[in-house]
Amino acid sequence: GAFAALRGDGRVYSWGDAARGGDCSSVQQQLRDVQQIQSSLSAFAAICRDGSVVTWGDAVRGGDSSQVQSDLRDVQQIQASGA
Repeated sequence: GAFAALRGDGRVYSWGDAARGGDCSSVQQQLRDVQQIQSSLSAFAAICRDGSVVTWGDAVRGGDSSQVQSDLRDVQQIQASGA
């Protein structure tokens, strides 16, 4: 498994199984002013203060949002499915 922690200053840190989102280093610079984090089975999505979304983890299970990134603006909430 993996965990992600949202600090009071809006920074995010993750740890655990890298294949399940435990390594957010590839998107660390984008994880600023984060307001909310959601997780799926093996990926995380973070909503930033400006309404943008940052994802990481298993690309097949939601960790790669590049195909819809241009649509992910002014996002208010994210919900994840289970498995």
